[in-house]
Amino acid sequence: MAMLQVGEVSRKLGLNPQTLYFYERIGLIPPPHRTESGYRLFSQEDIDRLSFITHTKAMGLSLDDIREILAAKDGKSPTCKTVHDCLLSKARSIEETIQQLQILRDELLPLVNHCHQNIECQECSSPSESCTVNTDDASHEFKKACSAWQGFDKAILENT
Repeated sequence: MAMLQVGEVSRKLGLNPQTLYFYERIGLIPPPHRTESGYRLFSQEDIDRLSFITHTKAMGLSLDDIREILAAKDGKSPTCKTVHDCLLSKARSIEETIQQLQILRDELLPLVNHCHQNIECQECSSPSESCTVNTDDASHEFKKACSAWQGFDKAILENT
């Protein structure tokens, strides 16, 4: 079985070599074999484990969640309850995020439509003119939040 060095593994998995060292340091991967001169050598099993970590992290699981799943996989946990609870919690978190994003989308679409109409409007054809949003618009709170975030003066907002 071919063993790969850090550089080869990082290229193969698209990881920074420092990430491999970090995962080793925090115990997500076991210490890899070493050559006589001290170079780390990773087995296919190590690469599979790193690939699992990379994919589950990309799905949004935290390193603590991944650690729990790996512990269960390694037989350090007596049941799959840990994995079940972790994944169920993540699924609920994703559902909450989806709901929040749908609310945000529903607030943004009227603003997008308003701005699109202003872009097409003959009177508003100058790209340097401000795009004003009617304060009676249900999205006014969103506009205020965005303007405050961008650092605009509150007095300017009250006059819009």
